[in-house]
Amino acid sequence: MSAPAPARAPWRTCVVVIAKNEAAHIQRLLNSVRPFVDDMLVLDTGSTDATSVLAAQAGARVAHLPWPDDFSVARNAALDLAAADWHIVLDADEWLIDGDDPSGPGAEALQALRQTPPDFVGTIALEDQFDDGVAHARLSRILPGPVRYAGRIHEQAMHALPVKPLALRIGHDGYRSERLTDKQGRNQRLLQAALQDRPNDAYLWYQLGKDAFVYDDFAMAEEAFATCATHLTSLPAWWPDLVARRLFGLKRLGRHADGVVLADTQMAICEESPDVFFALGDLLLDWAAEEPTQADVLLPMIEQAWRRCLELGERPDQPGAVAGRGSHLAAFNLALVLDGTGRADEARALRQQFPQG
Repeated sequence: MSAPAPARAPWRTCVVVIAKNEAAHIQRLLNSVRPFVDDMLVLDTGSTDATSVLAAQAGARVAHLPWPDDFSVARNAALDLAAADWHIVLDADEWLIDGDDPSGPGAEALQALRQTPPDFVGTIALEDQFDDGVAHARLSRILPGPVRYAGRIHEQAMHALPVKPLALRIGHDGYRSERLTDKQGRNQRLLQAALQDRPNDAYLWYQLGKDAFVYDDFAMAEEAFATCATHLTSLPAWWPDLVARRLFGLKRLGRHADGVVLADTQMAICEESPDVFFALGDLLLDWAAEEPTQADVLLPMIEQAWRRCLELGERPDQPGAVAGRGSHLAAFNLALVLDGTGRADEARALRQQFPQG
């Protein structure tokens, strides 16, 4: 009997990017990952700036495709061109957070792919940077060569493979205010087009609500989130994020009582989410400020909500989790309540325990 064939190694890795008018950011991304991968492919979908030139200068292969008005079409075209064993799918406004450290966990995780058979899908830890904080998500972005996407927008990798978390921290600043203006309306249009084809898709309604929420259109966000709830057959991992956003939006709409009703139905489901309890405390405080005669009733509920945040602590593993809501942000708000109710010593101790970042 002949000996078994040796396992193939190394496996070829390629960073795969679709980009349009990303001259300000493309080299930050490519420079952060270049030392740790075999190849980089940038598919330019119609830039009128120097994106293509700068990508080539940073060492990427550059190809061109007119924007197809469909993210999965563009992603799949880029994957076809990359043709690697492992595809690391990133966006131009993202970067490897420890890319300047060759011995860091991100660098090691990327380099380890060369010796790893592509028989699973890997997730990365995405850190969305907003003007006022950071939110966390885990996304499937490390794909074996044959895996492709489906969906016009918020496209999903289609596979039946095991999913494993990898030690890759990816920063993203596309939600900062100066960048949101450039993208306003695009995602909403694509989501509405996708919903014409799949009107019962709860995930698309959730994403439509998130898009409206980001642009402070809280009435549209509430309508989309409420519609999403009618199409769910089971509760997804992102459900607490939707609930927290709904509570914040209902506060901004002045619909405090509706927010409390929502919270009453969801607290048992979302009992491990500091974001939901934080949003509830915020809504109740706004209600107390609007109706001071109710403050005596509402203040104990507000205090309880923010104390629950501190009991739960930071939960970056939860989709959409905002950094600080399980620590210093909740402590700051709770300390204000303690000060206002004559417990200055307790408030001072709390501030010392959870200093502001």
